[in-house]
Amino acid sequence: MSQHRSLRSGSLLAAKRNVLKRLERIALLKKRGRWKDGMRVFGLPKTRPV
Repeated sequence: MSQHRSLRSGSLLAAKRNVLKRLERIALLKKRGRWKDGMRVFGLPKTRPV
């Protein structure tokens, strides 16, 4: 019996991750120069992972 594709190893899932966690988004905004001190962590602008 073959294994269902949703049950395959987790390493395949991590490679195609396109949703960032809040801290990752803030780090990306800082890197791009779009984060200012004192900004709220809620309602962050949209970011595209690289």
